Parts: sequence; C-alpha cells; structure tokens
Amino acid sequence: MAAMTGQSGRTGSGGEVPALEGGPLLGAFLELRADSLATFLRARRDHGDLVRISAGPPGLRTELYCVFSAEGAQRVLASEAANFRKDSTFYQEIRDSFGNGLLTSQDEDYLRQRRLVQPLFTRKRVDGYAAAVASETAATLESWSEAVDGIVDVSGEMTHLALRAVARILFGTDVDTTVDVVDRCFPVITEYVVRRGYSPANIPRAWPTPGNRRAAAAMEEMYAVCDRIVARRRATAGAEAECEDGSEDAGGDLLTLLAAAGSAAGSTGAGDGSFDVAELRDQVLIFLLAGHETTATSLAFSLHLLARHPEEQARAREEIVRVLGGRDPEAADLERLPYLTRVLKEAMRLYPAAPVIGRKAVAATEIGGRRIPAGADVILAPWVTHRHPDYWSDPERFDPDRFTPEAEAGRPRYAWFPFGGGPRACIGQHFSMLESVIALAMVLRAYEFEAVDTEVPVAAGITLRPTGPVRVRIRPTGAPAPAPDAPGA
Repeated sequence: MAAMTGQSGRTGSGGEVPALEGGPLLGAFLELRADSLATFLRARRDHGDLVRISAGPPGLRTELYCVFSAEGAQRVLASEAANFRKDSTFYQEIRDSFGNGLLTSQDEDYLRQRRLVQPLFTRKRVDGYAAAVASETAATLESWSEAVDGIVDVSGEMTHLALRAVARILFGTDVDTTVDVVDRCFPVITEYVVRRGYSPANIPRAWPTPGNRRAAAAMEEMYAVCDRIVARRRATAGAEAECEDGSEDAGGDLLTLLAAAGSAAGSTGAGDGSFDVAELRDQVLIFLLAGHETTATSLAFSLHLLARHPEEQARAREEIVRVLGGRDPEAADLERLPYLTRVLKEAMRLYPAAPVIGRKAVAATEIGGRRIPAGADVILAPWVTHRHPDYWSDPERFDPDRFTPEAEAGRPRYAWFPFGGGPRACIGQHFSMLESVIALAMVLRAYEFEAVDTEVPVAAGITLRPTGPVRVRIRPTGAPAPAPDAPGA
C-alpha cells in the first residue's frame, strides 16, 4: 500500500486549489455530463486530493470543490459535518420530487425525524424482517426457471426483488399495487431529478412542457397511492407499535409503526414532535427510493463480479452450503457468513450505490492545506476514494479479502464509506446488509453464474446505475455442466 501521504501530500499548504482544465465557454460541463465518474477519477489522478472543477456557461458557472481523500471525507461527513449542508441544487430537486424525508431534511426537521424513525431501525426490529426478504427471494428464484436460454439480467431482477422486499416490509399487504406504481413512476421521476439537478439552469416546474407534465403526472400517481395507504394506516395506528408489555414488536409493517409514531397521544401535526400526513408520505417516498435502488445496485454488481470470478463464487457457495444446508438464512447468519459479507463489501467498494455525495460549505475551511471558500459546492466521490491507490493496492481488482478484520483495521475509516458517515450516516445500513446477504446466500445456493456482459458501463444518477443490461447465464447448482463444443465446431 502506498504511503498515506502519497496523493494528499501533492496538495501542499496554502495557495489556490488546483483546477481541472475545461473549455473556455462551458468549462468541464460537457465532460461531467458525458461521464462524471471518469472526470472525477482523472481530476484526482492529475491534480491530487482536492480539485476545483468549473462547469457551465459564464454567469451560470458552478465551481465544484472535489474532495477525494479519506481524511477529507471524514471532515466533511463527520468531524465538521455542521459546516457542510445539503443545500445543493441536486438535493433541492430531490426534495421537490420525493419530499422532505430523512434523506433531504436538515436542522430541527432532520433531528426530529431521525428521533421518531430511529426506533424502527433497531437491530432487533430489522432482524425481524429476514423472513420477508427470504420469501421474496424464493419467489424471484422460482421465476428464473423460465429464463430464456438460461440468461437473466441481474440488474432488472435485483431491482424488482429489492423493491418487492422493501415494499412488503414498508406496506405489508399493499405490495402489488405499490410495486406496479413505483415500477412505472420512479424511473420518470428520477430521470427528471437527475436532468434538472445537473443542469446549470432550469425552467420552472410549473411551465407546461412535455417533460414537466410527464414528471408531474408520475408524481401525482405516486403521491396518490402513498396517501391512500397512509390514510388507512393512520386510521388504525397505535396499538400495533408496541406489545402489551411495552417491548418491541418485530411484527407489523414499517408504515404502521410510522403512523403510530405520528399519531402518538392523538397528535395531528408535526409541531408537537410527531409526523403529520404529508411527512408520513415523505418518509414513505424516501424509504422506497433509498431502500430499493441502493440494495439492488449492491446485489446486481455482487452477482456480476462473482459471475466473472468463478473461484470466488465457488468459495462463497461453499461457505453458504456449509452454514445453511437446506434451510433459509436468518438474521443471525450474517455473522456466520463472513466471506459472503466480504464479497458484498468489495462489490460496494467497486460499485458504491451512492458514487457521488454533495454538500455546500457554510463557512470557509481548509482541507489538505487548501482553502475551500464559504458557499462552495463540495463533492465527495466514494467512486474515486474507493479506488484511491493510497488505500487500495491494484484498486480495480476484485478481492473480497480486502475486508478481513485485519485489513480493515489497517485503513482509514473513510477509505470505504458506501453508507456515508457521521451524523447523517444511512439509518438503513443494517437493513441493507441483512437483505443483501440473505438474498445473495439464497441465489448462490440455487444457481451458478457465468457472465454474459463482462463489461458494464455505469452512470451516476441519484444512485449508481448500469446504462445497459447486466446479463448472466445461470445453471442450477448440482446440474451437470454443459458439454464443451466439439473441436472445430
């Protein structure tokens, strides 16, 4: 491993932040729009751990201060978190489309929401959802028996699985209607958010353009189905949130528990520290967004990488069979499947579901000896930090053993941060790991995988997404391998 001062030391102390050169008219706007992840990688490679990137036409130009070191990420997300807010245009577009839930809220709103939601994400309660994840995974596996030519697109399949799992846990019996609406509406809304979030200027949402009207119709349909389910839950919320002895009830869907929190003591609004109707919908939308897209990304690329690396795939399967035998995985199996967990962590290193994280500096500060001015747009890029040669040898190589306890202890805390960090760390990270390990264990026990698409281009939207299919060829475990082609065939 390179010395920890390798790239960081290039920034020196004092003076201006080095800049990535761009065109005279639009700066680096066209490069960022074509491939932002490659642009950030080049910026770190050529200029070090703090780089300024200008994008947009004169008068509308944005200056991005990109922080690529683990030490810088720790300061932005944790030690100086109060100085870096979610005030960017991109976060405002998410708020305007998906509401002011935990992902986007700030200050007293965020603290109150986090306090109300935190009891719903205790380890004990989350562990109670293992059976639901296993059930949805089993249904997905059953459908693969009809795969044409034994080929499945694991990106689409894992997105559908993760969506059904989070919808079942969130809504209980209202799964099918919700999944149908989300499948139809979320792609329209997320594409709209990304397009506006990365544009140097936007027309008002109220203008009746085709794009605005499509997005408004999708949001109206999504809001309507959430509001109907929320209204039903609020009508019956209360007793479901606790057992008679006051202990946690691992049963019941999350929305029932959220509605009970929002109806505590007969409250009807947010002023007394409870959720009102609009806030319940906001939390539901954010949970749907963050709860399925991120997990789907981790699952799809875990399978893609294992399909390309048969030795690691066989090692993971041997562990799964040895630990589980023929039974379904449970929450306690996370600790019993260390190699599978390392596979997942390595996939999340190479393909972090949140490849870029934005903040805005409240006051001027220094990182790596360089000054970031007040009001600056600050970019963290797990996509880049997770490939930083100071922390990762041969960073593009797939190696789950990077995540043995000894290896993890030898790296800075923020060399790997797929769930963010500090006071705004993802509240659902244990649920994501639980769901991912359970699903991977069941999938790998049932099928062997061979990559069809060996290279998968990706793009940064609200989350990381493949820009094409992620196809693998599947064969039931224990089935005879196909005969090799005859010579000259």
